[in-house]
Amino acid sequence: MKTDNRIVKSGLFGHYGKVLLYVIVVVLVNLVGLNLFTRIDLTANRVYSLSAVSKEVVATLSEPLTLKVFFSANLPAPYNGVERYVHDLLQEYALAGNKYFNYQFYNPGGDDEAAVQNQELAHSYGIQPVQIRAIEQDEVKFQKAYMGLAIIHGDLVESLSAVTTTEGLEYQLTTAIRRMNNKISRLLGLPEKIKVNLFLSSSLELVGPYMSLDNLDSLPDSISAMVSRLNDQLYNRLEFSFHDPSRDLETVKKAVEGQILELKWKDFSNRQGQNIPGGHGYAGLTVSFSDRRQDLQLISAVNVPIFGTQYMLTPVADLEVMLNVVIEDVIGINEKIGYLGSHGSLPLQAGMAMPGQPQPDAASNFNTLLSQGYDPEMVTLDKMGSLDGIRTLIIARPTETFTDYELYLLDQFLLRGNNLALFYDPFQEKMPSQNMMMMGQGPSYEPLTTGLEKLLGHYGVEVGQAYVMDPECFKQQLSQTQGGGERALYFAPLIENRNINKDYPFIRNIKGLVMIKVAPLTVDDEKLSRDNIKAAELFSSSEKSWLMQDRIDFNPMQMQPPGASAKLSRYVMAYLLEGSFSSYFSGRPVPEKPQVSEVSKAFDEEEIRDGDEKESETLTSLVEEGGLESFGIRLDKGKPGRLIVVGSADILRNNIVDEGGATPNAQLLMNMVDYLNDRQGQAVLRSKTQLFNPLVDIAPENRSLIKGANLVGLPLLVIFVGLLVWLRRGARRRKIRQMFAERV
Repeated sequence: MKTDNRIVKSGLFGHYGKVLLYVIVVVLVNLVGLNLFTRIDLTANRVYSLSAVSKEVVATLSEPLTLKVFFSANLPAPYNGVERYVHDLLQEYALAGNKYFNYQFYNPGGDDEAAVQNQELAHSYGIQPVQIRAIEQDEVKFQKAYMGLAIIHGDLVESLSAVTTTEGLEYQLTTAIRRMNNKISRLLGLPEKIKVNLFLSSSLELVGPYMSLDNLDSLPDSISAMVSRLNDQLYNRLEFSFHDPSRDLETVKKAVEGQILELKWKDFSNRQGQNIPGGHGYAGLTVSFSDRRQDLQLISAVNVPIFGTQYMLTPVADLEVMLNVVIEDVIGINEKIGYLGSHGSLPLQAGMAMPGQPQPDAASNFNTLLSQGYDPEMVTLDKMGSLDGIRTLIIARPTETFTDYELYLLDQFLLRGNNLALFYDPFQEKMPSQNMMMMGQGPSYEPLTTGLEKLLGHYGVEVGQAYVMDPECFKQQLSQTQGGGERALYFAPLIENRNINKDYPFIRNIKGLVMIKVAPLTVDDEKLSRDNIKAAELFSSSEKSWLMQDRIDFNPMQMQPPGASAKLSRYVMAYLLEGSFSSYFSGRPVPEKPQVSEVSKAFDEEEIRDGDEKESETLTSLVEEGGLESFGIRLDKGKPGRLIVVGSADILRNNIVDEGGATPNAQLLMNMVDYLNDRQGQAVLRSKTQLFNPLVDIAPENRSLIKGANLVGLPLLVIFVGLLVWLRRGARRRKIRQMFAERV
């Protein structure tokens, strides 16, 4: 019995000793984890790991950069997760950054003195509290909280006033840091100052009160103070000038030449019976640097029903924000992107629509996204110099014919190692007259031939004269008056994940797309092989697609899938070509440049100077005598370049591209531009956090098998594991009985 007691006591002591040892180990591990910790990112796109481009941006800082983060304490879910994510993300930045990167958190919540000071600091950076929703004791409550941050780099300040989600936060921070870094470098290297000119006639002070334009007399001082504040942030690179056209005839001439807003009024009498004489005045703010200039509106006119035209003065605070953006544009802190503004192309900005008329087609949302990281520049092909300094040219839905000389310019542009992105539509939409529209007639579609087909065909790509129809398409929800349910829009195919090329990182994270009115593309493998051009399909339709050709009609009521005997196939909608292209004009003389108009010719003749005439005569004689040769002006075999061809231009329009750039379509377009400009890391970062993650389509029989496994298989698995545990415990009991039996 004594032996048994010792054995029992020893067993109890050993059990408690193990528990105590486990507790000590857990405590020590937690203490070590406070200072030494690591994380493993198991997400598919490494969402919680810092991208390579973000590490590069913070590792190459040349001036101090500080992030001041303002988050209220004890935020409810899910906002507390946002705060935790911001902590972790900035810690990753700090580990990758150099000595110039640092950050600090502030708690502006509460009423104590420290919180009030933090609130004032947040307000100084333009960060205001946001309203969030919290659920407490089964009640929905609303509260105000601070969730923002300010980025301070040198003398520049940028703010994110509402960080309420983790989606795309790393992209926003990295883009802002890179832009600020580029801005500082550009400002410090400017050879001259940026001129900010205010044109404001003092004559407007007479009629200002009758136009709801008060305090016009103090506006010059307010704008001067605003420019002075901004000048302190921009390394004193601004030069402000105030011009009063009412007092200086030369200023009037400048205002007229600069197309400054002019207001005119006739004689009128006020309510007191005083006679106000007629007159006119100018009001405008211009920003110019070198040969670039942009204007800001001081006064805007709005047509209000019943009340008529109302005039409003732009607040100085809004002017400061607008001025900062315009300065970035005129000094060119971003890389240029060319956009063909001629040949009937889809415009980047929508023009003014007449009352009652639909808004003109435009790619203004795409332009907004493009302007965040690039400097879009409208170019024409009448002068080759308009393409200087541009590596990528975008051509969207041209509808007018290109001359051979213009095709030659595009050909040589690509052969010089540059890039082309072509969004092509094989048909031109013709709208019917107003009377025909009232009778229910829709638009007609005429085959389009611009000459670009010859160029693309030489490079190895052909755009089909048809539109791709796909049963895997966008479904339109019908109202109850229309019978309810869904209506398939076959001309708007949904591109599934399996039909998107995953070989390229810039498109790998895109899980689905929606196309509209897209033409099929084919490639000539023989031509591509001859020129050693690499062609890659970017995305395609499903295998059940068919073509609409000959008669084009997008009326959903008239569209039906083809019969069982019809040919169904998969059609490629976008190609990427890379390599050293051969010239379409190889072995042919250089096309002649079209003759300029008589007016332009006369203007050019006036610009010629005597010295230029003598130089021209000298060059002519040298050519005739064989003493002048040229090399490298014309290329027959080009440097490595890239060409992207997409069979749709409608995907650039505002009804497809969202202004925030969060949809897969918008991210695809920007990723294409990034890839063409060797910013593949930026493209991967942009699409790292995809909101659109569709489930994998599974066959019905497989769905039934998986459902059965979940309903029956899991319970059987639990029973099986329970039996194993029961058998193991039984074996352990038998072993213990046998051990005690041997000792007795």
